[in-house]
This record gives sequence, C-alpha cells and structure tokens, in this order.
Amino acid sequence: MRRGFGIGLTVLGGFLVTLAILAQFWAPGRLMKTPLDTDSLTLLDGTAQLSDGTGGTDEFPVKAFSVTRADSERSDSEVVVFQNSSCLVKDEGGIDECVSASDPQERLISASTDNFATDRRTAEAVDDPKYLPPSAENKEGLINKWPFEAEKKDYKYWDGYAAQAVDATYDRVETVDGLDTYVYKTVVSDVPIEVTDGVQGTYSTDKEIWIDPTTGAIVNQFEHQERIDDEGNPFLILDFGFTDDQVASNAEDAKSNADSLKLIGTTVPLIGFIVGIPALLVGIALQLMRRRSAAA
Repeated sequence: MRRGFGIGLTVLGGFLVTLAILAQFWAPGRLMKTPLDTDSLTLLDGTAQLSDGTGGTDEFPVKAFSVTRADSERSDSEVVVFQNSSCLVKDEGGIDECVSASDPQERLISASTDNFATDRRTAEAVDDPKYLPPSAENKEGLINKWPFEAEKKDYKYWDGYAAQAVDATYDRVETVDGLDTYVYKTVVSDVPIEVTDGVQGTYSTDKEIWIDPTTGAIVNQFEHQERIDDEGNPFLILDFGFTDDQVASNAEDAKSNADSLKLIGTTVPLIGFIVGIPALLVGIALQLMRRRSAAA
C-alpha cells in the first residue's frame, strides 16, 4: 500500500512540476504569436470637412470600415501575412458597409487596399518578397498591433499616408471598459503627399492609440487628420476613431485573451509548483522509507 502510494505521489509530483516548467518557460513562446486565422472588421466614425471646390469645405458625419484578413497560405510559423481593405464614406442613408465609386449618392470619400506581413512575436513589419506580392509597399515598424507584453516606451509605427515609420510615444495608462491600457501618441506635421489625383499638398495627423499591454491588441484609436492642398486650402479634415461598440468588443476580446495567457503562464505554473514539489518530495520520501524498512 505504502509502495503504491509513494510511487503514485512521485509520478503525480513529477508530472505537475514538468507541466509547470513547460507552462512557464515553453508555452508562452508558443502562445504569444499572432494567430493565423485573423479575420476582423473594424468600425470607426466621426466628422469630416471636405473641400467644396471653391476654397471652402462642407462638414458631415463619416464612417470608416477596415477589413483585415490573414492569408494562411502565405503565412508560416514565424510570419503572418495580411490583406486589408478600407474605405471612408459619408454617413448618409443608414450605410453599414463600403460603397463603390459609382454609388449614386456619391458617399464614397476614399478607398484603399493593402498587403503587409509582420513577425508573429514582435509585430514588426517584415519586408520580404517571399511573403508579399511585388506591388506591396515596403513597410517598417508596427502596423496593426503592438508586441505581446508591450512596454512603457516609444515604438516605431507605420503611417501609410506619410509612407514612413513615425514615433509612437508612450503617454499614459488609461482604463477602458475595465481594462488597463497603455496610450501612445503619434504626431506627423506637413508631410508632402498627393492629396488627390494630380493635386499635391501636405498631410498632418495627431493620433492616440490605446493598447492592451498583455496581447498588444489595439483597443481604441482616435485621430485628427488634415490634408491641405498646395494652395493652403483644406482638402480633407477628419476627426474620427473607433465606435463605442468597437471599443467595447475590443476590450472584451483583449480581457479574454489576456486571461488565457495568464492561466497558462502564471496560474498553471503556480499550482504545478505548489502542489507538485511537495507531492514529489513526499513520494520520494515514502519510497526511501519503504526501502529502509525492507532492508532492516
């Protein structure tokens, strides 16, 4: 009886300690990777001032839709490839998706598509023709998320309109729907761009991005953006960010994913060591005592 009990405790303790070691040192590296099945729709709203062609502007509410999908066939264990399509539209007629350029109500303001690849651990852009088509724009820095276990420091963040990586400066901690987030700011001033076909001008933006530090997910975003033509007239001025429902959904997803990582990386090792080590020691002690009794 004592022999079987001692062996059982030894096996159980050894299993729990091994599980704890794997959960603490091996599992996080496997789990802290951007998933290959990403398929997300991000909704934004706000207001826009658009040139009326006479030097003035018309103001109206706007919506933005951004669809991001991972291309699992091009991705691998280290790099994830994304396809993104987005549009900015006038919020008229109960619109709930992008419209075409031939929309009879002329609600489409802009639309774009993009291909990019990022490191699944660091979230940094990967510029490699192995993953991207020849037409893909070269990128650097962070693009659609922060790294897992984000830090209170500055990062490089890709700005597609400026066509360069800009400083995302750490600013503060802020609670969003019960989730503690790190807030980063990006500022771009008067970068030369083509504001519309054949019209040159400048681009400026002041953006805040709320990040879940555990998963690196973007929880919220708000931006003031200005596109001014070469004569100094406003072509497009935007004040927009994630919708309230989008923020709530992002916060809930971030909490769930962070809890899963905490369970594997913290709770399992803690239980494994607290229960496993005593069980292993008691099991070994019982077997040693049995052997000594048998020898006596």
